[in-house]
Amino acid sequence: MSTTRRRVVATAAAALAGTLLLASCGGSDSGSSDGKTLKLWHYEAPDSAMGAAWNEAIKEFERTHPGVRVKFEDKGFEQIQKTAPMVLNSSDAPDLMEYNKGNATAGTLSKQGLLTDLTAEATKRGWDKKLSAGVRTTSEYDTNGVMGSGKWYGVPNYAEYTMVFYNKDLFKKYGIAEPTTLDELTAAMDKFVAKGITPLANAGAEYVAHQYLYQLALTKADRAWVDSYELYQGKTDFHDAAWTYGAETFADWVKKGYIGKKSTSLKAEDAGVSFIQGKSPILFSGSWWYGRFKAENTFDWGTFLWPDTDLTLGSGGNLWVVPKSAENKDLAYDFIDITMSKKIQNLLGNKGGVPVAADPAAVSDPQAKSLIADFNTLSDQDGLAFYPDWPVAGFYDVLVSETQKLITGSEDPDGYLSALQEAYDKGAPKT
Repeated sequence: MSTTRRRVVATAAAALAGTLLLASCGGSDSGSSDGKTLKLWHYEAPDSAMGAAWNEAIKEFERTHPGVRVKFEDKGFEQIQKTAPMVLNSSDAPDLMEYNKGNATAGTLSKQGLLTDLTAEATKRGWDKKLSAGVRTTSEYDTNGVMGSGKWYGVPNYAEYTMVFYNKDLFKKYGIAEPTTLDELTAAMDKFVAKGITPLANAGAEYVAHQYLYQLALTKADRAWVDSYELYQGKTDFHDAAWTYGAETFADWVKKGYIGKKSTSLKAEDAGVSFIQGKSPILFSGSWWYGRFKAENTFDWGTFLWPDTDLTLGSGGNLWVVPKSAENKDLAYDFIDITMSKKIQNLLGNKGGVPVAADPAAVSDPQAKSLIADFNTLSDQDGLAFYPDWPVAGFYDVLVSETQKLITGSEDPDGYLSALQEAYDKGAPKT
């Protein structure tokens, strides 16, 4: 989950909070379009908030477009991440696709000419009015594929942020209070280890592991540090105090048993299921899990923002992008409109998502209200720090492979940071 903004975006987090108050109109009725098919790809689990909302959007689309069939293909996040450039250069491209936002992903595809310029549609259909400046950050890319300005190449219709999910029943069982500081979180993990329990659900083969490390670095960082790293507004030194603390603390947490050494080959799904099954008392990950945990967890659970810092990973959500070679672009635009409607946005909020165009009064679920309230807290303190894999193309794979080495102990923190520096410098724009 995991690209760059101009100085105007420095207030992105605060602006994001306002998007929850925005209303939007429904999708257009295109009338009969006999024989046409909208080919749609996304990677949201059907029981997630986004999956439930997009499934309802498909029904609404087919109701308002008689004669049009939606051909939905469920694609994995990793699958789309790795194959998108090749697929979009072929006749197999879908009409509409969910894709990861950021310089390294949507920005790269836009620079390669593989995505449709949505600027005119954004103005015509009012997407530019429905999304705040903060959310729009990941919609717009310049000629270098850097986010925050330029043309529209994608539309996010939810927001996301990371948090600590914790199993209240397990905390209660072992007499551990909810942590409010990083020291208390560390003490809680020590107690679980003493009971033979690995406290943190982790996934070394995908994004979960390096998001732990990035969050640790953020506890020693500030907004200028984030802007330097994500926006190239200054030089990024991976051996600075923040990155060094993140790498050394992560490696130390592995040694202390907070993170399992056998988690190297696990994927995000494994980490989530470990939490769902009550095996791991803690998971640090994103709001994209919220709806699923709400549906599947059979124990009392809660969330809190990472303690002792104003910064955490987050942004507008993944993007709807329209491939340049799409055959039915107007139908794709209509579907985006429907996902931005009050009906779908309200559903998204009540299912545990963070909507960007909902009627706040229509979000009635107590846990959903809590989710949105924490997001507003984070937004108000300008706390969205994007994701560590965003700055340069290919950096996601570097982060995964190098963080795996930290888990196995085959590389020390200094070597890890040097490898990141080399990959980052190679991919960052030359100034």
